[in-house]
Amino acid sequence: MQRTLVLLKPDCVQRRLMGTIIKRFEDKGLNIVAMKMIRVTPELSRQHYAEHVEKPFYPSLEEFITSAPVVAMAIDGLDVISVVREMLGATSGLKASAGTIRGDYSSSRQMNLVHASDSEESATRELELYFNEDELCNYEPVATAFMRAGDE
Repeated sequence: MQRTLVLLKPDCVQRRLMGTIIKRFEDKGLNIVAMKMIRVTPELSRQHYAEHVEKPFYPSLEEFITSAPVVAMAIDGLDVISVVREMLGATSGLKASAGTIRGDYSSSRQMNLVHASDSEESATRELELYFNEDELCNYEPVATAFMRAGDE
């Protein structure tokens, strides 16, 4: 079992696609254990995108991520990091396959609706930026027994 961070970015919020995207994760059988709407500050942006701060595109990235609220979610599931990233599709909505979230709803590299952690290390670091331990609601949905075998 893994946990990952997913952000519904400002374009997702502004386009009112939050429920549509959340439903896709729930339909897949993933377990949302924390969720909140927040405004990303410039400081939080620099922490979250620390590896990009010195790159030429960073100022526009910060401007975008701080432009409107985001919805931050902690999501649990089997191999959830790779499962979510596959559900998102390629970073650019123009290159993402139909059937993926970005392929179905995005036509931009930057306005690509959703961020998801790319590794267990990133997930751990990013989850700590957005959630305190007491905000995580660990639980086992009753439907789990009908969504995967007991030994998975």
